[in-house]
Amino acid sequence: MSHAGAHATLCHAAIVTPQRVVRASLPIRAGQIDAYAVPSAYRLELRNHVVFPGLINAHDHLHINAVPPLHAKEAFSNSYAWIEAFQSHFNDPDVAAALRIPKPLRLRHGALKNLLAGTTCVAHHDPWHPAFEAEDFPVEVLRDYGWSYALGWPGYGPPVQESFAATPADWPWLIHLAEGTDKIARAELARLDQFGCLAGNSVLIHGVGLHERDIDRLIAQGAAVVWCPGSNHALLGHTLDPHRLCAAGRLALGTDSRLSGARDLLEELAGINGRYELDPSQLLALVTTDAARILRMPSRGNLLPGAPADLVIVQDHGGDPVSSLIGIERSQIRAVVRDGVPRIADNDFAEWFAAAGVETVPVVLDGKPKLLAADLADPALLEMEPGLEFEADLAHRKHEPAFAGRSV
Repeated sequence: MSHAGAHATLCHAAIVTPQRVVRASLPIRAGQIDAYAVPSAYRLELRNHVVFPGLINAHDHLHINAVPPLHAKEAFSNSYAWIEAFQSHFNDPDVAAALRIPKPLRLRHGALKNLLAGTTCVAHHDPWHPAFEAEDFPVEVLRDYGWSYALGWPGYGPPVQESFAATPADWPWLIHLAEGTDKIARAELARLDQFGCLAGNSVLIHGVGLHERDIDRLIAQGAAVVWCPGSNHALLGHTLDPHRLCAAGRLALGTDSRLSGARDLLEELAGINGRYELDPSQLLALVTTDAARILRMPSRGNLLPGAPADLVIVQDHGGDPVSSLIGIERSQIRAVVRDGVPRIADNDFAEWFAAAGVETVPVVLDGKPKLLAADLADPALLEMEPGLEFEADLAHRKHEPAFAGRSV
């Protein structure tokens, strides 16, 4: 994403990462954080604001976020039982209609869902797709990775041992593992270890069935887990204890798709805030620095010179600036920035859009007026996202006369 007028300096904001809070200016040059301000840059006064790195969603399936979920009467013992139960759900007309939408549009919708909630980078646990290479794709997608789907579902994705062997040691290798509470799930780490597929680049998704000794083994190997508590509670009625993995820096947070998980990463953060005795800096690390390290993306999750200028800007309500992001809803974000330019923001950021050469469209997000970059304002895309609509459509509906029931 390239814009000629993208040089900017964000002035007097609280610049926040899990390790530190500084009140300073943040220079942006050519889409990256810079060490020095550009004299001719657009200056944006952000007193009483907090700037965070763009968030990292460490696990999503971008193409199925508009598929209606399967509503079960009771928890499943493992994900394989859920997958089996879902087969008949494909016959649901709403599911079939959602899956008829072209895949590139479904992928773009999953990306937009993430962007609206301040997520600018996503690990998509499925094959790479050419749609991700579009210059205006809403988020950055993890590109250098290996993956298998799961030990107990060999019909989809690359074979486990062959995929692991083919993945460079400096790339993450992703697999759903121990996604359940029964003996099948609890035995999976030992099976993976026997296959020779547990190493420092192994990234295990869910891990609900891990024993304490499994956690010991994971930490000793330098492997990591992506925690998706919303999805875990919805499908399994249980999730893992995050404390030891979090303390070791071996835990990241993911949403899974809306097929089973939370609406977005902000909702996931709000759901765990205060529930697991993790402080705000630990929660922020799960979606920034720790996630970046686990996914082998050293330039992500920070605001250091040379990092992509992917930012989340929120209002500072006083108190601990780190807490300003935890517990808010997506409509409360003031601006989401990718490569140094706003992509969706409150209306009073219009001048910044103009300075960056970005055309905008007025929209309403969960009842809040916003400006959306015009290249994201595809009507088919907005139609897929609940809570997001063109401002003109909302105004038209408000002024549309109600049907009074008279004969015509």
